Amino acid sequence: MVNVTEDVFATGAVNPFTNSKDTIKRFTLTNGGGMSVQLITRGAIITSIKIPDAGGKIDDVTLGFDDLAGYQSDRNPYFGATIGRVCNRIGNGSFQLNGKLVQVSKNRENKFQLHGGFVGFDKAHWEVVEVRQDGVTLSHTNPDGHEGYPGKVTATASFTLSEDNCLHVQMRAVTDKTTPVNLTNHSYFNLAGHKAGANGLYEHTIEINAYGITETDQSSIPTGKITPVDGTAFDLRVSNNLGERLKELQPARGYDDNFCVTFNPPQPLAKVARATHPPSGRWLEVVSNQPGVQFYTSNFMPDVERGEAAIPGKEGAAYAKHGAFCLETQKFPDSVNHSSFPSTILQPGESYNHEVIYKFGVSH
Repeated sequence: MVNVTEDVFATGAVNPFTNSKDTIKRFTLTNGGGMSVQLITRGAIITSIKIPDAGGKIDDVTLGFDDLAGYQSDRNPYFGATIGRVCNRIGNGSFQLNGKLVQVSKNRENKFQLHGGFVGFDKAHWEVVEVRQDGVTLSHTNPDGHEGYPGKVTATASFTLSEDNCLHVQMRAVTDKTTPVNLTNHSYFNLAGHKAGANGLYEHTIEINAYGITETDQSSIPTGKITPVDGTAFDLRVSNNLGERLKELQPARGYDDNFCVTFNPPQPLAKVARATHPPSGRWLEVVSNQPGVQFYTSNFMPDVERGEAAIPGKEGAAYAKHGAFCLETQKFPDSVNHSSFPSTILQPGESYNHEVIYKFGVSH
């Protein structure tokens, strides 16, 4: 039976939208199989996912912080957060909408927008809508004009744990004016355990069900072209050792690419990816209704071999380059500037609906 408990993660947290001082709540979802998930109302962030390995040893397999100060730090690379109003990049921080130029904030190098701007959904204090037997639903109302976006958007993020070790995340949104919406969850996974670092990551195998990647420029802004994965280091349709694949990619720092997922209509959900960690037996499968997934191997976390200081994480962890991977289900980056990409435009009266399932298990 799944159980949900609530406690306080932090008090006196300044709300970036209202300047009020809020209590940040934490919810713990636990099932009968030894799996537990924790999430907080700041940023609708998943702070912990604990699962047993093949021998029954339980470890936390997502990166995060012990306290609110960690999540508020400039060094936090969006660990576990719900990202919006538009995840990933918007080239030049601008796009045409209904014949008018929309200029949104440019929070990266004053060149483009990343993950919703300076104060994205990841920094909002989400309201608790519903606590269920097996999960919780949170809500954020994003004001008209925030970070330059038109329309008031009301978003919900629902987190549900099942007895068979599936974490179901459903992100929904409605708007009162035409606006782009593209949400994702930015969890960083390491199935060897969140402290296992690059050596643990290199032991993983990865499989991604994708026919292409969106070609990008040096700032990771899509050019509009889709490059087939055939015969490239991006062909991960058959399970491959991740460490070997990262070596093949050199001199590139690692993977940070939107993979175009292969669907089998009329099935609304597709198997997106499968990661395994053979030494522990743990595996993760991602299933989603979204056309893309950003596969990111934490290339821009600190390079300690070059003397950069690691990010101090929960339980004394030191997070560094290649210390985790992300599988961020999404519509393609910069879709607002590429009419050939699946549209991120949401109209009043429509509902944005993003489903993603993270299924964990062990191979004995």
